[in-house]
Amino acid sequence: MSDNLRWALLSTAKINEALIGPIRQGPRSELAAVASRDLARAQAYADEWGIPKAYGSYEALLADPEIDVIYNPLPNSLHAAWTIRAAEAGKHVLCEKPIVLTLEELDRVEAAAEANGVTIFEAFMYLHHPQTRTVQEMVRAGELGPLRQISSWFNYYLPEGGNIRLFPELGGGSLWDVGVYPNSLAIVMAGGRAPVEVWGQQVTAENDVEVIFTGQMRFEDGAVAQIESAFRTPFRQGAQVVGEQAMVWIDEPWKPGSEGDDSRIVITRADESEETVVFPALSPYLCEVEAMEACVLDGVDPVVPLSLSREFLRTILALYESARSGRPVMV
Repeated sequence: MSDNLRWALLSTAKINEALIGPIRQGPRSELAAVASRDLARAQAYADEWGIPKAYGSYEALLADPEIDVIYNPLPNSLHAAWTIRAAEAGKHVLCEKPIVLTLEELDRVEAAAEANGVTIFEAFMYLHHPQTRTVQEMVRAGELGPLRQISSWFNYYLPEGGNIRLFPELGGGSLWDVGVYPNSLAIVMAGGRAPVEVWGQQVTAENDVEVIFTGQMRFEDGAVAQIESAFRTPFRQGAQVVGEQAMVWIDEPWKPGSEGDDSRIVITRADESEETVVFPALSPYLCEVEAMEACVLDGVDPVVPLSLSREFLRTILALYESARSGRPVMV
């Protein structure tokens, strides 16, 4: 391996555009290649974005010994298979969320990472950002008092049509797409363990794909969380973390700083005093690129280890089970 991580994009997915700049900004990273199932498409994409190498198959990309890290933005249903194949080829993997759709798939991903000595983690960029980590540390240090409630939401309007997010067989649904953000935030703020009980409700479209999801969680220490995701409302986002002594409002929880603007949290204490903490503009995607650099080149543990992804996944699966059954489900 060189002193820099040589990254490759596994497909020409639109979401790549969020990572291309940050990979190039990473102090120890470079963007080396892109693959598509069609060589002409891969080459056109490489020309458009100034990427040195283009491959006409995913297999050809994984066979390149000069690639160190794969970014996997494939449809949800393909995450596990190609992440495992990348690991078996000796590549580290930053995999889009959700990293897998079943616990059996996660078992296989973990086994592949261990057997091949590679780093694999789920691309929750916001968990790497100083804004989120500051709130997390406030909770951990007891600055809010005993934790009582976490509320968060991530909604947008997705028109009907051929979008892969609307196909159940591809891992579609708002909870799998954007609901994983509020889900993960609740679990991280509550200490990194899945809740003990969940209750979910969903609205489905004509093809039985879920398009609106509302979930409630109860954690072992008594804290509760409420989460919401949707494809059928105007865009809205936000998060609130409430303790007995103080609460934190996060106006832009999921992509702070990604548009080049400062981000902020507002702390309201029991005496009604308020404090605003401003975070200078910093891309959360750059934060996760630098986290991969630290893992691979310095031996640092991931911010989002696969053990934490397991807690996220257990909860999502229980929420869907609850919504289907119409009853609360123990996790």
